Amino acid sequence: MFSQQFADFQQRHEQHSAQHFDPVAHDSKAAKQLQQAMRYSMLNGGKRVRPFLVYATGSMLGATLHDLDAPALAIECIHSYSLVHDDLPAMDNDTLRRGKPTCHIQYDEATAILAGDALQAEAFRIITQHPYQLVNAQQQLSMVATLANAAGLPGMCGGQALDIEATGKQLTLAELERIHNLKTGALIKAAVMLGAYCAPNLDDNVFVQLHTWADAIGLAFQVQDDILDRTSDTVTLGKTQGSDAANHKVTYPTLLGLEGAIEKRNQLAEKALHALSGIPYNTKLLSEFTDYLVTRDR
Repeated sequence: MFSQQFADFQQRHEQHSAQHFDPVAHDSKAAKQLQQAMRYSMLNGGKRVRPFLVYATGSMLGATLHDLDAPALAIECIHSYSLVHDDLPAMDNDTLRRGKPTCHIQYDEATAILAGDALQAEAFRIITQHPYQLVNAQQQLSMVATLANAAGLPGMCGGQALDIEATGKQLTLAELERIHNLKTGALIKAAVMLGAYCAPNLDDNVFVQLHTWADAIGLAFQVQDDILDRTSDTVTLGKTQGSDAANHKVTYPTLLGLEGAIEKRNQLAEKALHALSGIPYNTKLLSEFTDYLVTRDR
């Protein structure tokens, strides 16, 4: 059941993304290479975890799939822009992403920078201009604020800055968790909240439990990434295996050991499942996603 629903939401997102980034749909006077780089970055594969979370959370709470299309696409624009910029020589200097050349390798550095900038702006254009069915202006504003906080200084960008500052330094577990709660967790949490904001009559207690679940899975996602960087291979991952060690980054396995990192991941998964038990909706899909998160191999 989980695999099929994950695939269904993934396919819906892929179709919506391909249609949205169809060059014919955009101004023919715009820079063609920039359009191509944006499309390349959005459609070059990936797990589509964040769009899935938007769809899974929102549909569980009664939102329409049509309304969820916009925040699902918007958050993947933010995620894709962050990957384009992370891969640049000034950041992680990666040449491979999702098994394909990174954007600055496929095109050039200037185009990659502009593509990332344009994708970030596009995310907010999508949220504000979508023809919603059940979402009102206040809900739209909440989505914009949520995504801006998650993407900016209080979230992903702030976490990336802390990560850069920490390169080659010794960190405590609390410091590492702070970095990843911002760098990775903030956007995953935002995906859950964007789905929730598309739903009618959301109960405050449900919102709190979703926050707790999202916090736990956001951190668990990063712990599993760190484990895979140690235990997997480049072909399976679709990106350079061992890049964290090569870049002298502190990870959960380096702090806790591999077994300790696995235990930490499992504890976070248990915390996430406990939060779901307090939500009076059918949380089966979110529970199955939690299990998927800690057993994935890429």
